[in-house]
Amino acid sequence: MLVRHPTLALTRDSFGWVIPDAYNIGVDICDKHADATPEHCAIVDIDTDGAATTYSFQDLKDRSNQLANALAQSCTTGDRIAVLLPQCFETAMAHVAITKMGCIALPLFTLFGPEALLHRLKDSGARTVITNAASAAVIAELRPQLPDLKRVLCIDGMPDAADDFQALCDSQSTAFTPHPTKADDPAILIYTSGTTGAPKGALHAHRVLLGHLPGVEMSHDFFPQPGDKIWTPADWAWIGGLLDVLMPALHHGVPVVACRFPKFTAKAAFDLIRAHGITNAFLPPTALKLMRLDTPDTPVPMRSVASGGETLGKELIAWGQQVFGTTINEFYGQTECNMIVSSCAALQPAEPGVMGFAVPGHHVDIIDEESAMVCNVGAEGSIAVRAPDPVMFLGYWNNPDATAQKFITVAGKKWLLTGDKGCKTPTGRIQFIGRDDDIISSGGYRIGPAEIEDCLLTHPAVQLAGVVGKPDPVRGSIVAAYIQLAAGFEQTDGLAADIAGHVKTKLAAYEFPRVVRFINDMPMTTTGKIIRADLRARAEKEAEHER
Repeated sequence: MLVRHPTLALTRDSFGWVIPDAYNIGVDICDKHADATPEHCAIVDIDTDGAATTYSFQDLKDRSNQLANALAQSCTTGDRIAVLLPQCFETAMAHVAITKMGCIALPLFTLFGPEALLHRLKDSGARTVITNAASAAVIAELRPQLPDLKRVLCIDGMPDAADDFQALCDSQSTAFTPHPTKADDPAILIYTSGTTGAPKGALHAHRVLLGHLPGVEMSHDFFPQPGDKIWTPADWAWIGGLLDVLMPALHHGVPVVACRFPKFTAKAAFDLIRAHGITNAFLPPTALKLMRLDTPDTPVPMRSVASGGETLGKELIAWGQQVFGTTINEFYGQTECNMIVSSCAALQPAEPGVMGFAVPGHHVDIIDEESAMVCNVGAEGSIAVRAPDPVMFLGYWNNPDATAQKFITVAGKKWLLTGDKGCKTPTGRIQFIGRDDDIISSGGYRIGPAEIEDCLLTHPAVQLAGVVGKPDPVRGSIVAAYIQLAAGFEQTDGLAADIAGHVKTKLAAYEFPRVVRFINDMPMTTTGKIIRADLRARAEKEAEHER
């Protein structure tokens, strides 16, 4: 746990990893609290009608033990067990049960289509799926193609070829002896969002939770503090929901609100925060942008708000200070190596457009891959993390070649390459420039899309913006902006010119979009990131037609 000192340097210098040889996530986030403070609130489960049910750590221990006993009838250590559920108490208890068994949890998103589910279930060789009736129907259609899948448990009924989850748990004992796992034993298999190529399974050890803690604590201004209660609209199927919110909060004994709206709206989010006294939230940039469009008349005070996934601009930072009464702390990471960079307003003011500092315990730097050297301050290179690191993945599931390609050796040290470009600022912060594929080379300039997208969002007509390079015979590429308009604005040539001019007056002349296209639906991953690969494909197709 981070100990706060007057400066970031002192805070970093005082930090040291404590990773025990024997460690189990389920015991850590559940049983230790149930044994010490059994009636303390663990989960506040909000149903689709808004009704709240509170579950204690004793409830979580008893119910997860019953599930573990039921699963043990057909699963053994190392088996993959899929959790295909929205945010709810059963999702939390499933992860606790699976990790206590020494099995590997496979989080899956309920909005995945059949092909996405098939790829992950087949590639992982999942033995069991815990799900609800709606998703059980989808799984039933896929089962002939899933020879490793032996059992489906359904939490809200008993569809064909599925077992009744609740009845099965009710029939089991509340006593269970957790498997004696090591910190390096596998615990969670999370598939990448697949913005480029087929999603790969990132296999994480039990220690991954301990590796997340300093980043979570830093991004939430020294989490936890008395009275903290946390929520995120990010689904617990993703590393941002599961390991940035649910598990770290339970580790610290902080109540977690389980609520993921069928359709996210700003009003619903603000109402939830007020109604349940939520003090801390992880709000992805897309959620923040939507909330900014429907700002409430009165502030919604929060102790801490963290955000990650895309770079925040100064407009969002300023808006957050006005509405939440706190500075939104931006953090950075990826499925393979998460929560490694963060800002922390409690220590130093935010620098808009710059992600933050390497989190204590993590060595993050900028690497020139061609020369295999660490870059100088201000020089663009690849964002990399020195190995070994407690938060770093064990490797890609059944893909040693892809795992090997993720690493580089520099001066005898092994580094994990994130696949993102960035630079180190004079203040020691890490600035994100863009993914390798996102960098636009135009007329000799290398342009990252994030800064342009941030600028576009300051125009009142712009709700969402995606920026890519469009092939150009003279400049190599030109900047093309794809715009989803805010309500009340019409798609006109005049508005397109005004939006382009807005950027030209605020950024460098070579950065303004020479092409502005209006689209009705921004292509986005299920984690809320813009799929620039889709936008690039549109731009390339358009360029071909113009030849």
